[in-house]
Parts: sequence; C-alpha cells; structure tokens
Amino acid sequence: MEGCLQTIADYALRSVGIGERLLPRTDFTLCQQFTLIGSGLIWNVYFGVLALLSGFVLATVVALGKAATNPLLRKPAEWFIFVFRGSPLFIQFFFAYFLFLSLKQVVPWTEPLSTAALGALVVLFLNTAAYSGEIFYGALRSVPKGDTEAAAAYGIEGWTRFRRITWPTMLRLAWPAYTNEAIFLFHATTLVFFTGFPARQQQGDALYYAQYFADKTFNPFVPYPILAGYFILLTLVIIGIMGAVNRHLNRHLPQAAGKRPRLLPQIMR
Repeated sequence: MEGCLQTIADYALRSVGIGERLLPRTDFTLCQQFTLIGSGLIWNVYFGVLALLSGFVLATVVALGKAATNPLLRKPAEWFIFVFRGSPLFIQFFFAYFLFLSLKQVVPWTEPLSTAALGALVVLFLNTAAYSGEIFYGALRSVPKGDTEAAAAYGIEGWTRFRRITWPTMLRLAWPAYTNEAIFLFHATTLVFFTGFPARQQQGDALYYAQYFADKTFNPFVPYPILAGYFILLTLVIIGIMGAVNRHLNRHLPQAAGKRPRLLPQIMR
C-alpha cells in the first residue's frame, strides 16, 4: 500500500511535467499502470473541455451563418462544415501539424501552434465546431414557427427574440445530439499524440501511456482495459453534466410525462 501511494505521488502529474522524470522500465505493477494512464487522462480532459467550450460558440455562429439568406454568410459556413465533416480527423491533425511547422519558419511567434497543447486544440476546436454547427443548424430549422410568430405578435424582435425564444429552443432540440458529439470529442482526443504532434518529454495522454505499457509488457490486455475503464468513467461524468444542463433547459416543461406509470391501480381495475 505504501509503495502504491509513493507511485501515485511520483507519477500522478507526470503527464504535465510534475514528478518523477523517468518512466518505469521493469517490474511493472498495476498501480503504476493505473497511475500513469490516469495521469495522461489530464491531457484528454484538457483538450476535450477547451475544445467543447470554444467550439460551442463557433458552432452557434456557423449555424446562424448557414441559415442566413445572404450567400456571403451562408457559403463560408457551408464549406467550413463540409471540409471538416468530410475529411478524417486523423488527416486534419496531420496536415495541421505540418502547416503550423511551416508557418513557424516564416512567422516565429506562431511556434506554440506546432505543439500539441495549442495546435491540436485548434484542430479539435474547428472539428467539433463543424459537427456541432450542423447539429445546431438542424435544430434551428426545427424551431416551431408558432414560437417566433407569437414573439413577433408581442413585439419581441431582433436580438431579443433570438436570445429569449429562438436560441433556447434551438438548444433544447439540439442537446441530445450535442451530448453525443461531446462524448465523441473526448474520445477523439486520443488521436492527438498518434499524429504529427509530438509528446514532448514523454508527456502524453492516456492512450500514449497505455501503449507504452502494452509495448513493454507485450500484454495489451491490462493497460487497454484500464484505459477503457477511465474513458467509461469520463463518459459517465459527461452524460451527468450534459443531462443536468438538459434538465435546466427543459425546467419549464411538465415533468409528469416522465414519471413511471402506476401499474397497480391498472391491475386492480
């Protein structure tokens, strides 16, 4: 037990450069594998949270652009969605890394873009914005006309109508699909260190460390199930948070329909 606590103290934050610098070489223990793979999960959470929050804003703008009647607004939004939904995420990482690497040679201050911490985050941000933008666009098209007509009848126009009527309704309609996109995004973060973006000083994500143990022990049936377990827990957290937001968005709706049917009175009748 004391040895495991020491392992946790040494490796819990290793993926962000804090703690023991040398990785275990022999006599790998379950505690070492759980700790290091869990440490790498910090990067997955970092990429997922920041890309999701920033991508949410851009997705709303893209959805509005695609729904616009002006082709100068609609066409860029359509092509943005088409390009990032039509190409594999792995290829996007690959091309982005070499693009940022070339850009660094011309504009030295863009060097941080060639690192995973920023460059890969930009790719995830754009990718999830494209997918989420299409989800929001579909929800925007599904907003009942009666809602907007009623708002107009009450004199609610422009930005006020969008903020109080259109946008909340769009979110309520889009949220189940958007929850799936959030889960996919966190799973997609495992691709970051398998593309051009290097893991500096072996500071990789959860899959990076899982592969390290699988290669060293020649036994993938221990580290990969540990990795899967971590992501299942992470998915449960995402579902819980997104579910709480969904309940908040629908707090004005009657809840009686969601209750279980009372079977006993039906049987007695």
